[in-house]
Amino acid sequence: MLKIAKNRVSIWAVIGAILFMTGQVITNLYLPNLTSDLVNDGVATGDVSMIWQIGGKMLVVSFLTVIFAFGNVLLAARTSQTLGKNLRKDIYKKVLYMSNDEFDQVGTSSLITRTTNDVMQIQNVAMMALRMMIMAPITLIGASFMAYQKDAELTGIFLVVIPIIIVVIGVVMYFAVPLFKAMQSKTDRLNLVFREGLTGVRVIRAFIRDKFEQDRFDVANKDYTDNARRVFSIMAAMLPIMTLVMSGTNIAITWMGGHLIANQSMPVGNMLAFMTYAMQILMSFMMLAMVFVFIPRAQASAERIQKVFDLETRLTEPEQPRDVQNVAAAALDFDQIVFRYHGAEKPALTGVDAHLRSGQTLAIIGGTGAGKSTLTNLIPRFYDVESGAVKVNGYNVKDVAKMALQDVIALVPQKAVLFKGTLRENLLYGNPEASDEQLWHALEIAQAADFIRENDGLETFVEQGGNNFSGGQKQRLAIARALVKKASIYIFDDSFSALDFKTDALLRQALRQDATIQKAVVVIVGQRVSTVADADQIIVLEDGKMVGLGTHQELKANNETYREIVDSQIKEGSATNE
Repeated sequence: MLKIAKNRVSIWAVIGAILFMTGQVITNLYLPNLTSDLVNDGVATGDVSMIWQIGGKMLVVSFLTVIFAFGNVLLAARTSQTLGKNLRKDIYKKVLYMSNDEFDQVGTSSLITRTTNDVMQIQNVAMMALRMMIMAPITLIGASFMAYQKDAELTGIFLVVIPIIIVVIGVVMYFAVPLFKAMQSKTDRLNLVFREGLTGVRVIRAFIRDKFEQDRFDVANKDYTDNARRVFSIMAAMLPIMTLVMSGTNIAITWMGGHLIANQSMPVGNMLAFMTYAMQILMSFMMLAMVFVFIPRAQASAERIQKVFDLETRLTEPEQPRDVQNVAAAALDFDQIVFRYHGAEKPALTGVDAHLRSGQTLAIIGGTGAGKSTLTNLIPRFYDVESGAVKVNGYNVKDVAKMALQDVIALVPQKAVLFKGTLRENLLYGNPEASDEQLWHALEIAQAADFIRENDGLETFVEQGGNNFSGGQKQRLAIARALVKKASIYIFDDSFSALDFKTDALLRQALRQDATIQKAVVVIVGQRVSTVADADQIIVLEDGKMVGLGTHQELKANNETYREIVDSQIKEGSATNE
């Protein structure tokens, strides 16, 4: 956990919190001593001036205690919250720069849990560390010394009480710590099921699987609840046991102290001070118990977060990055690509070889699972090839800084993703400096201008995920966002699938006629032959292998796989008749 906190908190704030807490403990330990003097030298002798004098000291010491406590709480809170803020920021930054392989290893639900619940556990323990972990041992040592000074004979009570407390704490920790550790993985599972239910609610309703999903959620929810109930029941049982021990200690001190006072072996004020120190000693043990119970859970959370930080990306940055941004003409090359997913037995892509130059369009077609999207993911270097090379503007993508590479690529993913806000804000993702004229031009090309004008124009509100638009509208807006970006390569990953044939044809015609697009390389992944037929080159994929490369006419004449796709779509009335 110290590794997690390193460089994420101010060492001066930590030192300040320790100093303030030390001051608070010293003043807390001094007050019972003053109380003893007040009773022995003032009340017992009837010396009013002494009462006023010692009472004045007590007021000053109490005021200092408040100041020290305020300073410690302020610095502890600021330090713990700063630690949480920096952890969340660093996790988010790590996630943004993760390769798809690393992202798949952890999972979305687990990343959400680690960024929220796990960070909160570390924040809470950081706060406890700067409060209880400092206060408890200092108070324990100081109170024990002060109690011994007041009466050495009475301190023998602690030889009985302290072993009992240690046994109670040990039993609680034995049963509670494993349950606390298990809570994080059970939180992961609960979040996973809940998230799947939310994102797949339409599918659940369509297949009338409400009862099944409710039962599935109930199992995860009950598992988490049962675990939480057990662990907090154990923790709750500790309080009455400790209260019983403290009450018994008070009775023993009162009984033994009463005999000492009766024998005039001990002043009354000393017994009052001794009782206060006894309570401080016992409370110190309780605080330590709380800390030791919660630390393992926070340690488990820290380990889970550290695993995210320790994920080693295979997408290393080049030592001497090449410049793909200032080139004369756009280019895209696949040189005998072989790629396999992490841990997979056989490659997902083999033998892909194609070369595109400025103004050309590459189409990729094939059956489901053929590797079309996988191939497009290699261009912005979401994954690295096993052998061969992907080249952008003449340079191997491994020799280009990732941010510089992705700056010359505009991508429309398979699933159209829009963010909550205005349409203008969404379109400016492509180019933050784009003018309204450029935004409208992109909307015109994407065949989205008409329905946007019917709303509030560029100020049209976009709900989370773009849920206030249809599937086809979301696709066109995602395409417009990509077109706003001035890129060397435009990738449309099956992003025309929700468009009708007329809109599809108009959009592709507008793309061909646009001056900016004519200077770039366009990559289109499509399922329909009509979408890819006018491309300069078409890659035909089957089971991850490139089984054809050429124009529509060439493939139609010479490639059996492509002919089968064309024939199947002609029967369905969806293919081109060219």
